[in-house]
Amino acid sequence: MQRREDVLLVDGYNMIGAWSMLARLKDTNLEEARDKLLEMLADYQGFTGMEVIVVFDAHQVPGTGATFKQHRITVVYTKEKETADACIERLALEKRKRSRQIYVATNDLVEQHVAFGQGALRVTARELLTDIQQNRKSIEKALERPPSQVRNELDNNLKMDVRMKLEKMRRGEQ
Repeated sequence: MQRREDVLLVDGYNMIGAWSMLARLKDTNLEEARDKLLEMLADYQGFTGMEVIVVFDAHQVPGTGATFKQHRITVVYTKEKETADACIERLALEKRKRSRQIYVATNDLVEQHVAFGQGALRVTARELLTDIQQNRKSIEKALERPPSQVRNELDNNLKMDVRMKLEKMRRGEQ
């Protein structure tokens, strides 16, 4: 069971390569594939309440790396000579607390074993995509309900004497 303080660490390029719709998009526009991934994970974070951190591998790109918020999720581009796996391992250690669970989303078998060793739970790309899709269906189902089923009428939550007083006021019979 996921709790609000739980953390999901995502290997960004690993998910893009594993999810067919993003893999196809990556072939024509990598930036658009990254944005779509971040949008999907932002929806997931909003639904689950988990803290989501997405790590993109920039170990072959010179620079100091970058960390910023996009769609209210944390996006990390690794530093020069740092792999996404190494960054995820470091973040898993930093984020570990007694009352929270760390989940690592990757299909990289070595990374999964390292995550286990640090007490994190692994989530495969397929499992994460399935969970995201199920959450989306739950949201869509909730939004499709007719307004009459969603209403939270005050009348049903009031004691009878209060209801009677309000009804008299409505009629102008104070």
